[in-house]
Amino acid sequence: MIQRRTLLKSSAAVAALGVPTLGLTQQSVTLKFHTFMSPMSAVWNTMHKPWMDKVEKDSGGRIKFEAYPAMQLGGTPVQLYDQARDGVVDVVWTLPGNTAGRFPRIEVFELPFMLNNAEATSKAYWEYVQTVAVDEFKDTHPLALHVHGPGMFHTKAKQIKSPADLKGLKMRGPTRQVTKLLQAVGATPVGMPLPQIPDALSKGTIDGCVIPWEVVPAVKVHELTKFHTEFPAGHTGLYTTTFVMTMNKARYESLAPDLKKVIDNNSGLATSGWLGKQQQESDIPGRKPSVERGNTIYTLSNAEAAEFVKLSAQVDDEWVKDMDKRGFDGKKLLQSAKDLIAKHGKA
Repeated sequence: MIQRRTLLKSSAAVAALGVPTLGLTQQSVTLKFHTFMSPMSAVWNTMHKPWMDKVEKDSGGRIKFEAYPAMQLGGTPVQLYDQARDGVVDVVWTLPGNTAGRFPRIEVFELPFMLNNAEATSKAYWEYVQTVAVDEFKDTHPLALHVHGPGMFHTKAKQIKSPADLKGLKMRGPTRQVTKLLQAVGATPVGMPLPQIPDALSKGTIDGCVIPWEVVPAVKVHELTKFHTEFPAGHTGLYTTTFVMTMNKARYESLAPDLKKVIDNNSGLATSGWLGKQQQESDIPGRKPSVERGNTIYTLSNAEAAEFVKLSAQVDDEWVKDMDKRGFDGKKLLQSAKDLIAKHGKA
């Protein structure tokens, strides 16, 4: 009897610490979720919150989240990935391109005119990392990898109809591949995180930016610019940006098997595709405020779009050479990404 009581007390103590034990159920865990996105953004309200709600529901309430948008736990967007790696927080959603060159192989999805649609390209991105870049995020436990819908031009004082129109304009880009694209098509590129765009436009630090429609209202670009340039329907997107939702490795491993399964069921290929689809679908309401303000929205013809495609081809070549220098087969990686986008685009 004494031995049995001792065992029960010990088991209860272990369970109280949140350590999974054979035959025991982990009561509950609370995970801290941190991101730079605004609590008013479509990403937060149509992607992050629904994902957390689903995990909580699927776990029967045993996984709970403390949610912190807009860098509320401190630090800068550039530091988010390391916050997850170091266990400062449990889960982050961030932009790998904030740290230029740190995750070089996934930049292939940010090359010009790679995107067909965000759902297919997000699935391709997940499969690409699982097959040819498996150690790209080795310091954390990736939950989902996705991209946004087509990026486009937004400018304060000049309509963009050709690369010549970009000459002399300081244009914000989100990642090093996108800033290379902007330079290739004639702009003066300025790299900066998303939250800095409103201040930079207001002060004239930049003359415009490239972002997808869905994020326009969150950073007030519809109020701070007057001109928008889209690529024709059915055309590949000017660019897209890669995102990663990832978890601290030790925190993931500490979960009881059934809770780990809940996380697994809300991770991977399908979740990546869902996040991409949700983000691109937010382009429609994201475009509406620019229309309502009477801003000028110009859609390029296929012939006009071809000028941008031609000039930006050098960015692909530079990336391939960069990968070769790093010891990777750049041409093979580029073809792998293109094949996977085409494969998932058929679905």
